[in-house]
Amino acid sequence: MTATELEFAQNLSTSAATPEQRSAILANPGFGNYFTDHTTVVDFAVNEAGEGGWHSPRLEPYGPIALDPAAAVLHYGQEIFEGMKAYRHADGSVWTFRAEANAARLNRSAVRLALPQLPEELFLESLRQLVNADQAWIPSGDGESLYLRPFMIATEAFLGVRPAREVTFRVIASPAGNYFGGEVRPVAIWVSRNYARAGRGGTGAAKAGGNYASSLAAQLEAEAHDCKQVLFLDQFNDNAIEELGGMNVFFVFRDGSLVTPALSGTILEGVTRSSVIQLGRDRGMNVTERKITLDEWRDGVKSGDITEVFACGTAAVITPIGSLRDGDEVIGAPDSAAGEVTMSIRSQLLGIQTGASEDTHGWLTRLV
Repeated sequence: MTATELEFAQNLSTSAATPEQRSAILANPGFGNYFTDHTTVVDFAVNEAGEGGWHSPRLEPYGPIALDPAAAVLHYGQEIFEGMKAYRHADGSVWTFRAEANAARLNRSAVRLALPQLPEELFLESLRQLVNADQAWIPSGDGESLYLRPFMIATEAFLGVRPAREVTFRVIASPAGNYFGGEVRPVAIWVSRNYARAGRGGTGAAKAGGNYASSLAAQLEAEAHDCKQVLFLDQFNDNAIEELGGMNVFFVFRDGSLVTPALSGTILEGVTRSSVIQLGRDRGMNVTERKITLDEWRDGVKSGDITEVFACGTAAVITPIGSLRDGDEVIGAPDSAAGEVTMSIRSQLLGIQTGASEDTHGWLTRLV
């Protein structure tokens, strides 16, 4: 990737939010409700012989995307995305967390969805360009950040069933507060018995929109039972725990060990997940990736062998799980307090991301 290919054309917005409008939004940003003034874009096109590639990197005003009604993404779901955050550190600089891991996962998803792989340099520069232009949108409250959403869609107008030859990669940004709102407290989770998030040989290991679309009916079921999230099981494997609708799961055992379901092709390899595994090992904990079933969860909580359960992901970082509802059965206590290990790992992870703690693994990438 040459310097010329990394040079982004600049088309700044003429209708950017005023400081007053932005200040009002940042006072209570919520999650995913508001968007910054710009987006970065890189296009891809090849001919039938496969000649061509990525081109025309640019920064442009945030706004609607014009798509042909026959665009492949609308008919065959060729779409992938990532989720990241940018944090302002005490010295005013802006950093993101494990960007190279997100770039690598985007490309793994691209391979599975038959989309072109994006050079890491273009991925990183797209983040830098957008954050540099819209850094005034980064909120400064405790636990707040600028959420970054890189995504890739197939734009070719063609109804034949084959990989699209025209694709667009974009990054948008949204100021973000606490994912579940307010103070961090244990949440209730609903066990899905009617739906599966992904199947073997499917796209479960890719970060693709279709996986989330298939989780929404189960999420509605969870909300109808006063639960914040839904848990998916592998019903053909002793009801092995897989993941939540958008987060991985960890179990803290009485002996001090940490367990998370092993990757099996149906579970997303979360960047936060891999970070928690490393931080646990740094603490001297025995961290295991293995099969863990719903029965083990139930029996472990009852016996006291499982002392804490938490979920993790980019948006929510780490969220303690207080109870699990399986029909009329409740595992755990809805009014339980957040676990000590859970909150300690959460504090350490946020400390690294915000610059308050030492980054001993070189996970941070400076954007501004």
